[in-house]
Amino acid sequence: MSREPTPREPVQLRDAVAAVGRELGIPAPDAFAALTIAWPEVVGAALVPHAEVRSIRDGVCTIAVDGPGWATQLRYAEQQLVERAGRHCGPGVVTAIRVVVTRPDGAAE
Repeated sequence: MSREPTPREPVQLRDAVAAVGRELGIPAPDAFAALTIAWPEVVGAALVPHAEVRSIRDGVCTIAVDGPGWATQLRYAEQQLVERAGRHCGPGVVTAIRVVVTRPDGAAE
């Protein structure tokens, strides 16, 4: 018979990290991994070389792109991207997108 650990009993590292992630608004690591793996299907072949998933926090998926034109295209397709992301990482994990344009060195503009 299993029971809940008391505050003084050790917990598994995976459980502790997951609890901290939930408090910070970060989805489970497997949800982020599923989105990254499915990224070409979510965003499409033409955008894959120009758009990269950076993070998911509180339902907002941050995507870095290498030009303002790509940013505009992703912003117009937000609803479709959210729906496609939900098919791969679960409903409600991604509820909105935030697009940032990066400089050639990878820093956000």
